[in-house]
Amino acid sequence: MNASWDTLKVLSDPTRVRLLALLRREELSVAELQEILGMAQSRISSQLALLRQADLVTDRREGKKAFYSLRPLLDARQHTLILAACESVAELPELIEDRENLDRVLARRRLQSEAYFNLIAGKLGKNYCPGRSWEAIGHLALRLAPRITIADLGAGEGMISQLLARRAERVWCIDNSPRMVEVGTELAAKNGLANLTYKLGDIEAVPLPERSVDLAILSQALHHAMHPQRAVDEAYRILRPGGLLLILDLKEHGFEKARELYGDVWLGFKESSLHSFLKRAGFQQVDVVTVSRETAEPYFETLLANGTKVDS
Repeated sequence: MNASWDTLKVLSDPTRVRLLALLRREELSVAELQEILGMAQSRISSQLALLRQADLVTDRREGKKAFYSLRPLLDARQHTLILAACESVAELPELIEDRENLDRVLARRRLQSEAYFNLIAGKLGKNYCPGRSWEAIGHLALRLAPRITIADLGAGEGMISQLLARRAERVWCIDNSPRMVEVGTELAAKNGLANLTYKLGDIEAVPLPERSVDLAILSQALHHAMHPQRAVDEAYRILRPGGLLLILDLKEHGFEKARELYGDVWLGFKESSLHSFLKRAGFQQVDVVTVSRETAEPYFETLLANGTKVDS
């Protein structure tokens, strides 16, 4: 049967349209959808199964949780039908309430992440953190150039930036934890680093102008991003032509406790995933290598990825 007819059949159910309207905005777990819609899990799961069967949504697992999102690269006609259906009912009370509930769920996500980093502010240099090794940082440092403008995205207290600022023209530290920004600012003042500035912000919406830095760094920050591709896209946006992005992050692993212990959203990344993130953003001369392997369980490995922005 024609795919458009199949899509129209799927869109005939109000619950499925509400689900698609939400998943157009954000990848969500079944539990989050249950909270937003105020429906039983069995009802939501059965409708999601039909949407997946129709090839309109995809799912991925994180431990015991299943997250759903609108399938990327939908057929143009399917996408048009879904958009028309969602927009036609967007101002109904149920859909307005759904959006308000979604905003609350996403705000709680951000608060949970912020709470973890506020809690450990001032302690990052004293306690163990997976992937944070001098060996890995040394590999990153070898690729640095002097007297340039640098953005340390997801900087935390700015351990790397505190070192870079001694030679760089200017260093911007971006972090979404107010306490981290406070601690880092105090450290910069204590060390007399007037060219080191901390700004509160999200690595997926960096508060810096386009084409304003020469080097962007994501050091053990990308696995805390809800949408890693958006963070890499933002790094591309703020880089000047010829600018370089460096990413230090964990290689994909199965240590589930990292979510609770370290506030991780992603359990590392495959080399191919990091390569894809950079290429999709527009970077050229992309390279991804393993730069360290820990000898104690759970044997974390660290990847170094780099790419150059070459447009004029």
